[in-house]
Amino acid sequence: MNAYKIRQLHRLLVPFMVLPLLLTLTTGTAFQFAVVADRAQDFYWLLELHRGKFGSVNLEFIYPICNALGLLTLLITGLLMWLRLPKRRPQP
Repeated sequence: MNAYKIRQLHRLLVPFMVLPLLLTLTTGTAFQFAVVADRAQDFYWLLELHRGKFGSVNLEFIYPICNALGLLTLLITGLLMWLRLPKRRPQP
């Protein structure tokens, strides 16, 4: 895969992955704070959002897989772009 195609894939995927990843991050972190505060029973709704259950829309079977595949793709394409950066020569 050439550098242009890698950048194109990364740029295409980012807008679709930002919201699900931020939602997963914030709900998981907030629920852990609730557990530490011994208030987990009041915040199980956060765990449902974290797993992909959005009211009547239940994506619990596909949501984690999509999150994982999207994040892995972003990680690989970002790493490939980073590794292809030109080496900078030290300034005299």
